Amino acid sequence: MDKLFGSLRLTPLGARRRTRPAALQAAAEYSGRWGWTLAAGSPAPHPATAPTACGCGVPRCAAPHLHHLVGPAIAPGATAAELVARCPADAPLLLPTGHQFDVLDVPAQPGLQALVRLERMGTQVGPVLASPAGRLLFFVAPGTAERLPELLYRMGWDDASLDLACHGLGSYLAAPPTPLGPLGPMRWLRRPAADSAPPEARLLLGTLAYACHRTRVRTAEFAG
Repeated sequence: MDKLFGSLRLTPLGARRRTRPAALQAAAEYSGRWGWTLAAGSPAPHPATAPTACGCGVPRCAAPHLHHLVGPAIAPGATAAELVARCPADAPLLLPTGHQFDVLDVPAQPGLQALVRLERMGTQVGPVLASPAGRLLFFVAPGTAERLPELLYRMGWDDASLDLACHGLGSYLAAPPTPLGPLGPMRWLRRPAADSAPPEARLLLGTLAYACHRTRVRTAEFAG
């Protein structure tokens, strides 16, 4: 997967491990610089052979086994003292979705293909996370999760079997540098830009859906 991500200017994993800020430094950036809501999680035991099968029941949970117990939400702009008190360095750092953003969740391969196409078209993509579980997470405007079936219907993808999910209110995202168990840490593929809101989902969704569909078709043809 790093080979694929490397073509999109993702810093090698080893280098990012050496230079990535500590959890509290990351929390300060997310809260103060980007104005995001935070939460501190608590990992629950999980089998090392299936680290992404979360007990919450969400098929594509973006914080598997990390939100067994979650502290109160930390409002944007929290002070350093508040972050130290409420977001211990050893606690998983979580971003509750549905507040400042929702997240479109797709497999890495079609996600990378869609990202290249979108950027070639000049689309302002917004933040993108690379999950060690083999997924890409595209930040989009809040409220997308509730409107996703309608959006797919309008684009003609409502009857397609797509490996595409959306995390909204009530869900959590493991924030870099939080690791997903033995799989490794979450990493930025595209970092947030200053003073930029996440894009409307309609700007990304058609390209993402098409890439997911084509990957599924090619996989089925190869298997057949």
